Amino acid sequence: MRIRATVAAVSGALALSALTAPIAQADANGAELDRPSIAERFGTPSAKSSARVGAQAVPTINAVTINSNTSMVVGTGAKTIKVYVKATHPSGISDAYIDLWHGSDPEYDIDGYLPPNEEVASCTASSATTSTCKLTITATPGTTGDLVGKVYSNILAGTWNVSVGVLANDGEVFYTDFYKTHKVQRASVLTVNANPEPVKKGGTLTVTGKLTRADWPTRKYVGFSGQKVALQFRKSGPTSYANVKGITAATGGALKTTYKASYDGYWRFNYSGIASTAAISVAGDYVDVK
Repeated sequence: MRIRATVAAVSGALALSALTAPIAQADANGAELDRPSIAERFGTPSAKSSARVGAQAVPTINAVTINSNTSMVVGTGAKTIKVYVKATHPSGISDAYIDLWHGSDPEYDIDGYLPPNEEVASCTASSATTSTCKLTITATPGTTGDLVGKVYSNILAGTWNVSVGVLANDGEVFYTDFYKTHKVQRASVLTVNANPEPVKKGGTLTVTGKLTRADWPTRKYVGFSGQKVALQFRKSGPTSYANVKGITAATGGALKTTYKASYDGYWRFNYSGIASTAAISVAGDYVDVK
């Protein structure tokens, strides 16, 4: 039996015994994405517990940090991020669990599942009652083999749900399949080339480049057309860029525009990103103005 409520706070051996069966959720390709039950993840209370506290309070989650609170951006190779759970309980914290899942229902509609790499979290106590527990999660693009831990389709790019569980030293458990959401995005790449170099003052500079993004099934970068991209410039010396012109990526992600050159400096393209695809900017191409 899988937890179906948005938030579950369970207590002791009896509650854990009711949560022993794993979920086997069929994905869009008919394969199964197996997720562990709470009991499978944490084991029986007696295996983890010392003395039980009389109040049997459930653990409290203070904070969950995923990839330093930035999107998980996956290119054409495996991407591993760090995740942390800070939690409190009168008996102290023994273990924690985080996974990312894609779909609308944790029991009946999961088409993506990114589990933690570790069987047990590494928990560091800051007091007798509070600990911060560390885990890592890896997303691997591609369609071969077991699809657990895979971003096997581009439709998985965007918002994922975050499941979090905490085990106290006395065996009490807090768990939710909907703690918060987190972005898992396709990586993008930009190139830039400004010509001629050098250029006469007031002369026309032609700036070209290309916008591509990761295609997860093929593990290749492909052109990304129709996207708004900003041409940016900064003079020699200052560190910040300013937008000078907006253009749209053409077929295959091709970028091409012109601008009159007035000062020595660096030219680059900047892409702000969308829900499925990460923002990106490219290192500036220096042009000397004569």
